[in-house]
Amino acid sequence: MKKAFITGISGQDGSYLAELLLDKGYEVHGMMRRSSTFNRERIDPIFYNDGGKYKGRWFLHYGDLSDGSALNRILRTVKPEEIYHLGAQSHVRVSFDIPEYTADITGVGTIRILDAILETGINTKFYQASSSEMYGKVQEVPQKETTPFYPRSPYGCAKVYAYWITVNYREAYGMHASNGILFNHESPRRGESFVTRKITKTLARIMAGKTKDLPLGNLDAKRDWGYAKDYVEAMWLMLQAKEADDYVIATNETHTIKEFLTESFGLVGRDWNEYVRIDPKYFRPTEVDLLIGDPTKAREKLGWKPKTSFKELVRLMVYEDLKAEGLDPEKLMKL
Repeated sequence: MKKAFITGISGQDGSYLAELLLDKGYEVHGMMRRSSTFNRERIDPIFYNDGGKYKGRWFLHYGDLSDGSALNRILRTVKPEEIYHLGAQSHVRVSFDIPEYTADITGVGTIRILDAILETGINTKFYQASSSEMYGKVQEVPQKETTPFYPRSPYGCAKVYAYWITVNYREAYGMHASNGILFNHESPRRGESFVTRKITKTLARIMAGKTKDLPLGNLDAKRDWGYAKDYVEAMWLMLQAKEADDYVIATNETHTIKEFLTESFGLVGRDWNEYVRIDPKYFRPTEVDLLIGDPTKAREKLGWKPKTSFKELVRLMVYEDLKAEGLDPEKLMKL
């Protein structure tokens, strides 16, 4: 039975990855920060069946990406064959408000794990969750593995550091360490502060009569949106490859936030213009106008390609958020 260790296991990607690995027969270990409140709503349905019994073999460990000694202790104890580093301060807009914290957790946190691998001497494969935000002010369309980075936020800058330190440790120490440059990937498990989930969650609240207001920022930003559940399969495939490498994971399609609004509100016969309010506080000091990735390398070398279309993704998110509000999606949506 293979052992995998996941940082950020309680997040969107961590929960889908844990589900995938458990289905493949892995023993899954995850790291969570200690908090006065539980943050397990994404992972408990994966780890327990309806009778409250464990599903598969999984273990949670308290730790923090700011604490190298804790990372060292966990890796020395678990000795995982695969490490998926997904944990980060991952909100781009918030990174402007807490840039030093973002740099420490998202950037330096990566080298703490890489050093823990060296210090413990464990034989493992390492996955670094890199981001399309590294491209920022894009130098090429579409963006590929060879496209120069031009980050436009503290988050993007921290991810560039994490990317290059992963490449450096691969080349300096012969580590099997790969970067997955994932473009925007969404799902019903997406955090509610991210724009796609904010739209579908608020839409469900509008349909439930709980609000009439949806404050947003730049509606013309273009993004390459995929389904998170598809993207975690690419993470796993990278660590099954004989040689470590870096891959763009994307759909090679781009859509504006206006298109996301039109598609989601159209599913329930509403006009988003009646509810959306532009609020300057949601604009970034430096905007990323266009992201679109070329996943050719991942298709040719890993056999990976996205399975879920943009329209299917929006429909899935709206459906689940309506259901979460106690509404009947089958009656309200144009399926």
